Amino acid sequence: MIHHLGIVVADFMRSAALYDACLAPLGIMRNVTDLDWAIYAPATGHPFLWVGAEIPSYWENGHEPSHSPIHLAFIAPDRAAVNAFYYAAIDLGAEDNGPPGPRISDVNFYSAFIIDYDGNNIEATVQES
Repeated sequence: MIHHLGIVVADFMRSAALYDACLAPLGIMRNVTDLDWAIYAPATGHPFLWVGAEIPSYWENGHEPSHSPIHLAFIAPDRAAVNAFYYAAIDLGAEDNGPPGPRISDVNFYSAFIIDYDGNNIEATVQES
């Protein structure tokens, strides 16, 4: 299942206006904004859509902001699945973009990030209490 999706855009202000207008009827509102990125979510909080000039990094421990065209995060059932996702991708030649580990923001996640063969930033994550 998809946890969140990030889209890198050329003109943040123009794109934010578009997403504000077209997502509102679907019950999806902008709930976080910075200078050049925004996060959209329904009232329930998931799924997230990140839109910006770069996808920001809330995370500590080695994950950089994404300049990839797409950032896609999958929900993992547990830490073992996050680890298996990462090492399977690395074994097949994907680029490391943040090894498995805790990521701290307003909630705790255990995540791993890879860059696929086409430059997309792919994540597996499990939310922990």
